[in-house]
Amino acid sequence: MISLARHYGQGSVFLREIAREEEISEKYLSLIILALKGAGLVNSARGANGGYTLAKPPSQITLRRIIEVFEGRCLVDCLTNPSSCPRAHLCASRDVWVLLEGKISETLEAINLEQLVEVHRRKAEADLMNHI
Repeated sequence: MISLARHYGQGSVFLREIAREEEISEKYLSLIILALKGAGLVNSARGANGGYTLAKPPSQITLRRIIEVFEGRCLVDCLTNPSSCPRAHLCASRDVWVLLEGKISETLEAINLEQLVEVHRRKAEADLMNHI
């Protein structure tokens, strides 16, 4: 998603280009892209000018939204389904998980792809300077 955000507004990006940039297999990336496309975060186009683009501006896509595509909305089942555990109403650990889930969700919602692109840019520049 950071790779697509870095190319936002410049046209579609081929899967093989993203795979090369991110140093992951194209086959594995295709599974990731399918899930993101299904969630409405990525668009695809066929043909010579085909490839993938973000469905929204990078500033409008939060880490929370991306992570929820793959991990769901909560850390443990009893948070959304207390009946999954007969001890949920007595469980002190569940209270901790509720607190953690709220903090994690809040943090991930506060970070968007535009911010991550800027962090990536700064780190790439620093890395370049270290190799000069």
